[in-house]
Amino acid sequence: MSLVLWVLGFAAVGAGIRMYIFGQREKYILHYTFPVFLTQKLQQQYPQLTREQMDLIVKGLRQYFLMCCKAEKKLVAMPSQVVDDLWHQFILHTRAYQVFCRKGLGRFLHHTPAEAMKDNQVAPDSIKRAWRLACKIDGVNPKKPARLPLIFALDALLAIPGGFNYALDCTKSRAGEHCASHIGCGGGCSGSSGCSGDSGGGGCGGD
Repeated sequence: MSLVLWVLGFAAVGAGIRMYIFGQREKYILHYTFPVFLTQKLQQQYPQLTREQMDLIVKGLRQYFLMCCKAEKKLVAMPSQVVDDLWHQFILHTRAYQVFCRKGLGRFLHHTPAEAMKDNQVAPDSIKRAWRLACKIDGVNPKKPARLPLIFALDALLAIPGGFNYALDCTKSRAGEHCASHIGCGGGCSGSSGCSGDSGGGGCGGD
């Protein structure tokens, strides 16, 4: 066997192993059962939310971890304040969070506060990356969206005080809303949170 064929074969095997590992991580995230007390703590912060709404927030956090998994070590913005709050509760449960990160992401997932993201030059890329990944997971066309991906829609849907709200039609956006439909087109949109794939709040990053 020539050296070229050997190198190509080795690369193919490596790519196959990598795909298998990422597949296992995604499966772990999809089927992971978050500790019940996380939503109990969040319910104290947002007593107006129903059980069904809490389930949507958990779904949003699961979606975010999938986004970070697909992004590997690239920064991914957190587009939802209420999902960010649930993430904070999870981080405080240090042992469970460490195990989750190791099995679901292959690394410890750090959190970058929103304040630190505002002056960070990678923030625009991280929100675009979050938009593309969230759209892909939810089956939304990132350049011509007919609806918002769940994690971008949650704060407005649940009327979260101080939440990140996004408008599909930027010509009709209200004060305090970010222009979601332009994020994937390189337009002037803002938001602010990092992981392999593409990030309004804090961010996650790998070691």
